[in-house]
Amino acid sequence: MAVRNLKDNSKKHWLCECYPNGREGKRVRKRFATKGEAVAYELYLMKEIDDKPWLGDKPDHRRLSELVDLWYELHGKKLKSGAHTKGRMEHVIRGLGNPIATQLDARKLAHYRAARKDQRKGKEGSELAISSSNRDMTCLKAVFNRLIELKEWRFPNPLDGMKNHRVAESELTFLHEPQIIRLFETLKGSEFADELRLVYMICLSTGARISEALLLQGKHVFDNKITFVNTKGKRNRTLPISEALYLQLKPQDSGHLFSCSYKTAHKWVNTALPELPAGQSTHVLRHTFATTFMRKGGNILDLREALGHTNIEQTMIYAHFSPNHLSSVAKLNPIANLNI
Repeated sequence: MAVRNLKDNSKKHWLCECYPNGREGKRVRKRFATKGEAVAYELYLMKEIDDKPWLGDKPDHRRLSELVDLWYELHGKKLKSGAHTKGRMEHVIRGLGNPIATQLDARKLAHYRAARKDQRKGKEGSELAISSSNRDMTCLKAVFNRLIELKEWRFPNPLDGMKNHRVAESELTFLHEPQIIRLFETLKGSEFADELRLVYMICLSTGARISEALLLQGKHVFDNKITFVNTKGKRNRTLPISEALYLQLKPQDSGHLFSCSYKTAHKWVNTALPELPAGQSTHVLRHTFATTFMRKGGNILDLREALGHTNIEQTMIYAHFSPNHLSSVAKLNPIANLNI
């Protein structure tokens, strides 16, 4: 931008000549009688661009798929769940028809969400669970938020103002002793029986996820303790185990303890316990540890550390299993002392 005196003896000899949107943008030329007016106009143009940086810029024709790819390259691939989230977003992109991202708005997303169907094998075309629909929108919103933080998206987040649907709180399923015994009896039919027995024992003894137990190496087992690494929360945690379990696990080298797959470990839980509700078998061993820990009077803060939760609210779903949870309700209600 420039303000200069043309010295042409005209009444308006001060010229403001500038390119508010860069050298490739439109040139603005305006003459004024005084230098102060010309400078003020220059400042006005500058402020207008600062207040509305998208005005006058080249149109952004990037499609949603390009933004998701950019998010993954700059941020997503560093996340433990990054590849899974990218795959989820690719389903959304196909459902939306891969629109130009600047044309995406809450109305289009709301209609897409209402029409979205399950695409998993064996469930194609069925109604998508509300929780899954919410995760779609939460992930997409996070993609835009991260790109805004990285200065790769200069427009408002199209999901701002969109609220998730309310989901009824699901009932936690945990195993009772007869079911635990049945689980260990059933897996004797597996070629990985010895490994699975130890994997399940680790999960029930520490609250570990099956995936965390399967990743254990010999170097992670020492002094009657197990250290879980590469966890969902990306925080290592070390937990004590019984001497009996330690002696069974005590490795001969520092390599991987188990060779069976997550799919195999999951399959035998379902085989032994077909009565489990859909979606519960993955974490049922972890839930069983947590509920038993609280039922035996365990401390909720200790449980949080054992499970590796970053937020106490995650752990509070087990609080009601404590024998003292809201115990005053039974004593302080209006009929507690009435002989009726």
